[in-house]
Amino acid sequence: MEKISNSIKNWSEDDRPREKMLQRTASALTDAELLTILISSGTREKSALELAREILALAHNNLQELGRLSIAELQKVKGIGEARAITIAAAMELGRRRQLSEGLDRQTFTESKHSAQVVMPLLQDLTYEAMCVLYLNPANRMIRHEIISSGGLTATVADIRIILKNALLNNASSLIIAHNHPSGNKQPSQEDIQLTRKLKESAAFMDIKLLDHIIIAAGNYLSFADEGLL
Repeated sequence: MEKISNSIKNWSEDDRPREKMLQRTASALTDAELLTILISSGTREKSALELAREILALAHNNLQELGRLSIAELQKVKGIGEARAITIAAAMELGRRRQLSEGLDRQTFTESKHSAQVVMPLLQDLTYEAMCVLYLNPANRMIRHEIISSGGLTATVADIRIILKNALLNNASSLIIAHNHPSGNKQPSQEDIQLTRKLKESAAFMDIKLLDHIIIAAGNYLSFADEGLL
């Protein structure tokens, strides 16, 4: 059983996350308080808030890193069992899907930030490199997006033939590629630059335009188009 002193019911109303959220707004709560609501209750030794703080500490108090934690990693915090870990992971996934839906609702892609809105929730929490391709019609509206390759911690292999084949199958007139750097460094490598140039040249032979290459890293992005690297 939970110690009386650890029970949320025994906190003052101003300190209870649920009551605080009802009286104010969700934005008024700290990250730890929001996690406390997901955890629901504490243990004999620790309150739900203390457990929440331990989870955040595991993620170095960084929500981007929290989103990368697996269910098994969340369970390293004593008091967080499988059910609670699944609840937290599900909440993080809902956040990613909401972020993705906002990007997918966009009518046209005219700036790098528009494509970043789509690819960031797909790539930012991955612990390995992966590449995503956005296929666009002549009006720069997205026809389809897909993950076409994944690699190790420091590199991903992108097959240009597959990218162009899928572009033709989707009747795309242009495309945008994106991949992530788990290291957190958004600067392109020489391999990134070479791949971009090769894809741009190959696509041009099929009258398909490569509009941009986005690198996602540490919750931020770099655009080849914005940097004049295309």
